[in-house]
Order: sequence, then C-alpha cells, then structure tokens
Amino acid sequence: EVGAHLTAAPAGGDRPSVFEAVAQDSLMAAVKPALQHLVKVLAESNPARYGFLWHWFDEIYVLLDLLLQQHYLARCSASFSENFYSLKRIPMGDGRQQPLATAGLPKRQHWKSLLLLVLVPYLKGKLEKLVSSLREEDEYSIHPPSSSWKRFYRAFLAAYPYVNMTWEGWFLVQQLCYILGKAEHHSPMLKLAGVRLVRLTAEDIQALEKKWAETTSNKTHSFTSRVQSALRRALGGVAFSLSTGLSVSVFFLQFLDWWYSSENQETIKSLTALPTPPPPVHLEQEPSSAVLPSLRTVCPLCRKVRVNATALATSGFVFCYRCAYSYVKAHQRCPVTGYATELQHLVKLYSPES
Repeated sequence: EVGAHLTAAPAGGDRPSVFEAVAQDSLMAAVKPALQHLVKVLAESNPARYGFLWHWFDEIYVLLDLLLQQHYLARCSASFSENFYSLKRIPMGDGRQQPLATAGLPKRQHWKSLLLLVLVPYLKGKLEKLVSSLREEDEYSIHPPSSSWKRFYRAFLAAYPYVNMTWEGWFLVQQLCYILGKAEHHSPMLKLAGVRLVRLTAEDIQALEKKWAETTSNKTHSFTSRVQSALRRALGGVAFSLSTGLSVSVFFLQFLDWWYSSENQETIKSLTALPTPPPPVHLEQEPSSAVLPSLRTVCPLCRKVRVNATALATSGFVFCYRCAYSYVKAHQRCPVTGYATELQHLVKLYSPES
C-alpha cells in the first residue's frame, strides 16, 4: 500500500539544515512553559476550582501531547513541530524514493516515534522534578543524618549531574556529526525510532491539501463513523488553532521573559514597595482553610507558640518551620489561602532578639 504512494525524491536539498532541525526541537519546549504559567495563574486565582490542573499538569499535558502527536504522525508522517517547519519522517533505507507524507509511517516506526516524542520528555521532566525535590529535602531535611534513605538519595544526587551530562553530550555529539555530514540524524531519538527527517516536496503538500479537502467533504452516515469523524475534526481544529497561534504565543513568551528579566527589576521593586494588602477576602468563605488564631505569635497549624518562625513567600502567613514544611510537602499549597506553594517558598524569619 505504501509503494502505491511513492514519489521520486529530489536528488539534493531534501535534508533539512541543522537550524531547522534544532528549531523544531525547541518549538514544543516553548509551548509547555506557556501553558504551565497559564495554569499556575488560574490555580492561584481560584485554588478550589483550578488547583487540580496545577497538581496534575504533567499528566494532563502528556495526554494532550499524545493526542496531538498521534494526529500529526498519522496524517502528516511528522510530529507537530516537524510539520510546522515543513518536514516529514521517512523510514531508514537505501532506496532513492520517498513515500508521500499522507502515506503514513510503518506501524513499527509510528509507535516508536510516538513513544519517543511523548514518553521520553515526560519521564525526563519527572526525573528533574524528583531531583529538585530531593535537593530541597536534603537542604531542609528533618530526617536523621544517619538514615539509609538519606545516604541513598545523596548518592543519587551526586551521580545525577554526570548522568545528565552524558545524556546532553550524546545529543551534542549527534548534532556535531550531523553538521559535518557524518550522520543522517541530528537527534538520537530519530535513530532509535528508525526514521530520518526530510523536507516536504510539492507532491507532499498537494497530497496533504487533497486529503484535508476529502476529509472535510466526506459525508458519513453511520453513528460510529460520524463520531470518529467529529473527533478527528475537533482534534484537527485544535491542532490547527495551536499552529496558527504560535506567532502570538512567541510574542507572549518574549513579553514574559522581559517582565521577569533582571532589566525589569526596578519596576518589580516599585510594585513590591506598596503598602501590605489586607488578608484575602475569600478566607472567610472557605471552611477548608486554616482558621487564623487570635494571637499573632501562635502557629495556625499546631495552635502553639511558633518555633523557628517561617513565612510562606506566596501568601505572607507565618508558621512553625516543621509545620509549614510538612504541610507544603504533602499538599503543595498554603494552608491558609490555598495558593500553590513549593518548598523553596519557605522563608525563615529571625527576630532581633535571636
């Protein structure tokens, strides 16, 4: 079936430049932080309604990424970012002919590509978060120094930088070999998937346009086929909206980079110099939040005089260090306001008397 869709490959020029290859790799890396920032803003504005989005963001994102990449691999023989840069994947081989983008990849290469596109970044992100949490726990640890668990994860933290350096060095060497013409892949992930990247030809573009026209004009009668067609159209619409909105997203990301850059610190300092605002109004309406004690020296969690006072940078409320550490580690939010909070937001307070 694939042989019926073959078209002659151009003699030269089908190999993408290293700039195109690296740019498509970094495209999805720019989309995730933007969505993460949006979810964080929603979770902080209404923790009760949107807090679960922040807590399960990685799982929700990997599910959406799976659907998106599956759609583009099946339709265009390329990932979302590769299709955005007019590239496609073809199986490794010595033949001089290339299948059209609409022919799709063989099942083996298709599923390997899908797993490497979605699963590897997800696991790598989870590992980085685990390392970050272990480092914070090692810094603020309340475990006995001689515990076996502490010795284990300290050994893991000591070995992780070398493992990560080996992983990044593998990608760097592969890119250097690609630049020098010694390799057909700029990324080891493509080699593991058994495919290589080439540019879309005029025949590919015509075939994709024809397939899109046939999909939109196809009339189905059975209920199952109608549901499948509606799902494909909905996913295609989401993918198309995402691809057409990338230019606006890039501007938005650049604005965020400027806002949080060191050059804008004077503006941030002027905002933080304003008078301290009153406690949030919604605290009186949420019975799930901790009730503030009448005495200011009492911890809202243990109801005792604070020991080793620690403030949460996200809300400004003060607790015992052990109480705040245990609660934030377990719930990732402020016990009073419900704002999303991490362990690095704990700030120890030292009075002049101490």
